[in-house]
Amino acid sequence: MTPAEHAELALLVEVAGTPKPGNVDRERDLADLHFEQFLAGAVGARDGLEAAEDGPVGDAFETAVAGMADGSGTNTQFGCLLLLTPLVRAASRGDLSPEGVTEVVEATTVADAEAFYRAFEHAEVAVPDPPEGIDALDARRGAAAIPALRERGLTLEDVMDLSTDHDANAREWLQGFPRVFRAAARIEAGRGPLADRAASAFLTLLAEEFDTLVVTEHGEGVAREVQERALSLQRADADEVREFADDLVERGINPGTTADLTAAAVFVALERGVSVRG
Repeated sequence: MTPAEHAELALLVEVAGTPKPGNVDRERDLADLHFEQFLAGAVGARDGLEAAEDGPVGDAFETAVAGMADGSGTNTQFGCLLLLTPLVRAASRGDLSPEGVTEVVEATTVADAEAFYRAFEHAEVAVPDPPEGIDALDARRGAAAIPALRERGLTLEDVMDLSTDHDANAREWLQGFPRVFRAAARIEAGRGPLADRAASAFLTLLAEEFDTLVVTEHGEGVAREVQERALSLQRADADEVREFADDLVERGINPGTTADLTAAAVFVALERGVSVRG
């Protein structure tokens, strides 16, 4: 399979994995997001993922997001695609490693940053307020922020650097995707169906750090509670994890950034030879 095909499969495997506390999976929907929408979003993103193999990263990301939104009717996998796009490019160049993806990130341009901002025109994305003094670069402004980008000469790497204090995905971009590669190694070393290994990787990632989407939507106190509960369940049986999953769904707490990291980790594992055949 090509890197783009593996990326699409990773999106499908991630959403199929269960239980993933607070997230859509094959056993549970959220009030406004359904399992089938994630399937449609993954298929819709295919053209952008293919473009990421040999085209500009920013344009590929925007194309993937537009296709996702068109297929699902909403934002199902914006963050997943933000992580997958540079990883697909690194894989297509034959160097899917921290060093290889860092080269991709460092090669991004102002045009890539412009496409990143245009992607916000296609889907509603929960983002925190920008750091003080850079309101002109608020991602929620979408294409309206492009003149400010051009004036400052900011590449997509530069834009990610502005968000590292409050966005785990941006930190992955700037640090060589360390959590993604660690989670991929755990998936590779695991046993059983790949979707089950993805769910296990999700719970481990959730226990490592605050989920930054939870911080954005509910504050650090709730994010700390979620992290601590996930940590306490590392050796728990599946029924206990399902109880946690149902509790977060009932409370409307969605650790979506952790799902993004999980999808990216599944992609890396697939590229390294992990098979859905077990």
